[in-house]
Order: sequence, then structure tokens, then C-alpha cells
Amino acid sequence: MADSGDPDGNLPARFRDWFSGRGWRPRAHQLELTETALAGDSALLIAPTGGGKTLAGFLASLIELSAAPRTRPALHTLYISPLKALAVDVQRNLMQPAEEMQLGLRIESRTGDTPAAARQRQRKSPPDILLTTPEQLALFIASGNAARFFADLRCVIIDEIHAIAPTKRGDLLSLCLASLAEWAPDCRFIGLSATVRDPEGLSGWLDVRRDAASPRIIRAAPGAGSDLSILVSRERIPWSGHSGRFAVGEVYEAIRQARTALVFVNTRSQAELLFQELWRANDDHLPIALHHGSLSKEQRRKVETAMSADVLKAVVCTSTLDLGIDWGAVDLVIQMGAPKGSARLIQRIGRANHRMDEASRAMLVPTNRFEVLECRAAEDAVKAGELDGETRGQGGLDVLAQHVMGRACGEGFRLDGLYEEVRRAAPYRHLDWETWERIVDFVATGGYALKVYDRFRRIVRGPDGIWRARTAREAQQHRMNVGAIVEAPALNVRKASFVGGKTGERRTLRPGRKLGEIEEYFLSTLAPGDTFLFAGEVLAFLGIQENDALVMSSSDPEPAIPYYAGGKFPLSTFLAGRVRQMIHDPAQWAALPEPVQEWFAVQRARSAIPPPDHLLVETFPRGGRFYLVAYPFEGRLAHQTLGMLLTRRLERAGARPLGFVASEYALAVWALEDMSGLDMDQLFAPDMLGDDLEEWLAESVLMKRTFRQCAQISGLIARRFPGQEKTGRQVSFSTDLIYDVLREHEPGHILLQAARADAATGLLDIRRLSDALTRIAGRIDHRALARISPFAVPVMLEVGKEPVSSPDTQDAILSETEADLIAEAMG
Repeated sequence: MADSGDPDGNLPARFRDWFSGRGWRPRAHQLELTETALAGDSALLIAPTGGGKTLAGFLASLIELSAAPRTRPALHTLYISPLKALAVDVQRNLMQPAEEMQLGLRIESRTGDTPAAARQRQRKSPPDILLTTPEQLALFIASGNAARFFADLRCVIIDEIHAIAPTKRGDLLSLCLASLAEWAPDCRFIGLSATVRDPEGLSGWLDVRRDAASPRIIRAAPGAGSDLSILVSRERIPWSGHSGRFAVGEVYEAIRQARTALVFVNTRSQAELLFQELWRANDDHLPIALHHGSLSKEQRRKVETAMSADVLKAVVCTSTLDLGIDWGAVDLVIQMGAPKGSARLIQRIGRANHRMDEASRAMLVPTNRFEVLECRAAEDAVKAGELDGETRGQGGLDVLAQHVMGRACGEGFRLDGLYEEVRRAAPYRHLDWETWERIVDFVATGGYALKVYDRFRRIVRGPDGIWRARTAREAQQHRMNVGAIVEAPALNVRKASFVGGKTGERRTLRPGRKLGEIEEYFLSTLAPGDTFLFAGEVLAFLGIQENDALVMSSSDPEPAIPYYAGGKFPLSTFLAGRVRQMIHDPAQWAALPEPVQEWFAVQRARSAIPPPDHLLVETFPRGGRFYLVAYPFEGRLAHQTLGMLLTRRLERAGARPLGFVASEYALAVWALEDMSGLDMDQLFAPDMLGDDLEEWLAESVLMKRTFRQCAQISGLIARRFPGQEKTGRQVSFSTDLIYDVLREHEPGHILLQAARADAATGLLDIRRLSDALTRIAGRIDHRALARISPFAVPVMLEVGKEPVSSPDTQDAILSETEADLIAEAMG
């Protein structure tokens, strides 16, 4: 810790001695937050990575507990982390000063991995400080005597608040904080973050107390910045793909020269693949590990412990290690592939040299040509200190329904009292009474179209006017399904061995050690004997027993890579704008690798490079088909929705579209008829988000998937029951059936309303597409070409992955080699 100017502020002697004994002086922002918290006020602390945010958040609590020890077990401070690993890491780091100052405190963590016996003990005898997750807090609130348990609470600390607040998890947490503020009126709320784009908005999100001062915004001095570079590979930069295989040798060399490296990728599939590639290159037998959310908790803890002990050279990881983990030995962060957002990149960079006054060293490794542009845009944004991040509007109605059920399972509630409490949560500040009554009625009956079915009646109002869970079974079912994260249905992956085999005895498979979980959909595509990569090794699939996929080790050189439905980050609107500006400005091309400069130059000569507020649309014939390629740079989700809507319009125009494919940067449609003579301004007119959108949504698989998620979050459909668990197919069947019933008989149902709101920013990204279509209206640059353009090559290499059918067309798959397309575009 650096000199703050004021050596120790007003810290008690025991704390002053602890700082000086370590050769530290408290920083100014630590002292300011401590003073604010001791005065009972809430605050948002914004401080760079390595600035001691976590200690700053806890200092006031440690001082209060040391000055007035509790005479009976009671919870003083609740720390909430978005990651289980972070809660465990903070517990370990907080224990050190508490033990060295001999404060005699009970500091414990509670996550989904905490044994049941420990959770029961914590409920009966609360620790002084409890470190947990939003889901565990929601479970507490859905339990009996929650108000009594939290009555003595004096402080709530929300770490990495920027990562929670703008999500559905944030909606649920905000509702829970409002409940805590009701039960513990003197409690203060502290938010901690290094990357905040909108401090006032985040401060408002923290403001759940009645008749209290607004949270104070405390800004620390800026840190030392970052030493950020982009790998310009000696190898040829691919036109498409995301594996990064071409750069593995150079990445391995960077790992070899570092003390310890974190190698971030954007998906679990990429993590498995890159880990294997690095091991093939690992001639020095370096200790390299793998960490992602599908691995077993035992394997993840093993890696985290090894990192803390400084025995690993590198860890290939996903977003599971994005936030807050403090491993001092890490001196290099490598980002494989484009980071998709500057705030996420800054967060990941901060894992290196976890000290405020030392630069964090990081290297970006673009895995294809368009990613070179995105990495350069991200690098410029980081150096300029510019942050991105989407703002969240009103809270999800499905989340509100879950909270209503939770309160009914716990203390119970009165309709008007809980309404006032809910409106103290920022996402629901503008909730009207009519919508509130509809939500409560939905939880109580399922809504008008479903109230004849007894299984949708989950809460009842007693003679005393208090709403409670209808039966203990409904309460237990709710607690088993708490949370706003809907994971794709998954099965346990277990190593198996054969037992038996004696004369006349049948050999059977015995499940063994759990490696982790893989999505049910991927496993359903495998036949016995098929191989795949998981947990850092090649496995042969043997079969499924109940909820376990049984496997054995294999040496197959060409295993499949598991597919995960979640975990893909969209390109942020902020970075997309920077990329468009870079493409348009030749002065910025000089900073790009020579092959990319050549790519741009040929594109400008053969077709066009549009202004940043225009949309380039190219049409050309090829192989007996006709193609339309557009370059919105709005992310895969928005492009997929645009592709669906465009194909509907093209069918009406007689173009007979066969299919489309969407990437992060572009969209390609292919058809049987020439599209070059179409009115492009009309084709891309924003009114496609009217009737076209409504008609498509009515039959869209993606809309049904969105509804399925809302149904599970709201509790209308539960996956886990006491003593059983539904399969993914059973959940899909149930929700699809309800969706069709509601569309026909109650199109204004509250859950359909919630699903439509989700579609605007979720799987369909309709809001972003709407903004883009408005921006480019009347600014479409159409080029009718004789052959494929250089910019079209990357997306054309993916053609055939997203076929679209209609009564007048047949699916078409275009099979081309990369060399053929490049030669035609550049030759």
C-alpha cells in the first residue's frame, strides 16, 4: 500500500500497528470509505485493481467488531460476490488480518459448495462475517425466521458490483437488499468496483434504504495503467475461426518467459481446445492447468489452491476467473480472441500484477482478421480509459415473481407492504400497482388462462391477510430452484470402470470420480465409443446411467469439442462503433498488420469501405447461387435476428432465399434469384421490426427459448423437485405447451410480457438491431459485384451453418475451401 498523505487517519492503534508492521500505509480512499461507513452511510468505492478495495470495504466492520465484540452469535457483515471462487478467496485473505490482529472473529463463506451441515450450523449460530453469493442470499430470504436472522446486520458489501447490477441476478439481488434494509434499518450498503461506466446509476442501484442519505461515491486515484500489446503473429492470420491454433507456439513462448500467466478465452469449448494445444507444445513440461465453470468443484478448487501456492506456470480459463481473485504471482494476462468489451478486458488485465502502483502486463491474441480490428479498438479504448457496458432498464417481471414466491416461503408478506419494499429496489422503482397485482396473481394462480390447473397455485392469503406458500412442498420446490441463471440442462461426467467379468458373470459399468458437467444436448449426439475433449483430456463416451454420462480415457487424436449453449459474449456496441470508425479511417490502418492493410486496400478497390454511420451491402453471384452480404458490426445475436427478418422479406420479394449465416461482424444471405436489383433502403427499413417481427416471433424457436427461461426463473416451471429432476426435454415440452396455450388464450399474460421484454436485449437483441436500423436508414451503400469481395470471405466461410427453409425453397449448404474464396476475392 502506498503513502496516502495522512499516515493512518483515525484508525485504532491495533489497526495502525498492523499496517505499519507490514510496511504499509492506508490509502486515502480506504480511509475515506472507512470514515463514511463508520458514520453509518452507504457508499460506492471505485478503485483500480490492486488498490485494496476489499480491505477498504471491511475495515469499518473489523473496527466495529473489535471495539464491541458480540455477546451472542449474530451476523454483523454480509459480503456478496458474483463468483463462488471469489467468496472463498476473500475469506482466505480476510482471515489473515483478523488473525494477525487477534480480533477473535468468525469469518465464514457460504456457497452452493458448502456442506449442508455447515449451512445448518450457520443458520443456528451466525458468524460475525459471512461471505456468500446472490443465490444464497435469496435462499436465506426464502427461509423461515429470515427477519430475525438479519435483524442485527450492520453492513452489506457487494463486490464487483458492476458485474451484477445490470443483469437479472442484479434484479434479484436488489430485491433482496430491499428486504434486508426493511429488516435491518441501520444497515449500510457498500459497493466495490474497478470498472464503472455510470457511477451515479450504480450508486442509485445501491440506494435501498428509506429516509437515508444517498450512497456516497468515492473515487480512488488512478492506478499505474496497463502494459498492453497485441500479438502480431509470425504465422498467417486466418480469415475466420476462433481456435487460435496458428499462434499457440508464440503463446507458449510468452507463458514460458512469464512467472505465471492467466490465459483467458471466451468460451468453455475454446478453453478445452487451447489447453490441449498448449500441452502438445509443452516440451518443457510446464505445470499448466484448466479452469472453467463446467469442471467439478473439486477440480476448480485444486487449481485455485495450486495458484495460491504459486506452483502453476499458467491457467487456461474463462470468465470464472474474471473478477477479483488475487494471485500475486500472476505477471501476464493473455487474452485469446477479441475481448468483446473494454470493461471486460480491463477487468481481466487487472489479474496481472495485482498492485495499484505497478502496470499490469497483458497481450491480446486475435484469432482472425476481423478480430485484429476489434483487439486494436479495445487496446485504444483501454489506453484512453474508456469503458463500455450496457445499461439495464426496468427489472425482469419473472425475477419479481420469483422474489414474491421467496418472500411467501419465508416471512410471508402483505400486499401493500411488500409493494412499497419492492419499489425501493432500483430496477422496480417505477413498478405500477396494476402490474404488481398481476404478478402476485400470477404466483398465486398462474394467471387467467392457467388458474384452472391446481399445480400453478403456489401461494395463498391467510385470514390475517398475509400471503404464504400454499404447502411445504411448494416452499421446498422454490428453494431448490432459486436463482436468475438458467443453465442448459447438463449431466454429470464420471470416469467409469468395468466390474465383474468372471465366468458366467456380466460385466457392468461402475460410476467413479466426477469430472464435471456437460450439456445434455451435446451428450445426446454421441454414440458409445465416440470421443470428446473435457477436463483437459480425451474421453470415450460409454453411455448414460440416470444423471451420469460414463466415460473412460482415450487416445483418439481427433476428439469432438463439447458444445455449450451459454458463454458467448456479444460484441459491445461501444467497440463496434470504434471498429466501424477504424475501418473508415485510412490513417488508422498503418497500425494494423500488413496482411490486414492489404485486405483493406483490395476491399476499397474491389467494392467499398463505407462511412461509420453507413451500412455496406454487397450482392454477387457464385456457384449458381446469388448472395447478399451486409456488415452491420452489431454482434451475432442482432445479426441472427436481422437474418431471420430479411429472409421473410426476400421470400415476399420472390428472391427465394435458401439460408443465411451471421457472424459478429457480418450477415450473408444466399438465394436462388438475383437480389442486386432490390431496393436496399426498403429491404433494410426499420419497419421490419413491426409486423414482420411479430409474425416471426409468433413461430420463433428463439422466442420459445426466451419464454422457457422466463418460466423457469419465475417458478412457473421447475426443473428440480423434491426427490427428482426434470430432463431438458421435459422442461421444453412443458414450457412450449404453456407458451402455445397462452398465445392463443391470453396473449397479454404477464409471462409473455416478460419474455417479449427479454427478447429486446437477450437472445434476439431486438433493441440493438432497432438502434442500428434507425442509424443506417437512408445511408445504405449497395455494391453489385461480379464476384466475392475481400470483406465477405470470413462470413462466407461459415455459409451453411444456419439454413433457413420455406415452402418454396430447399436448404442449401455451400462447401468451399478457404483457398478458393481468398483467391477469387484477392487474386
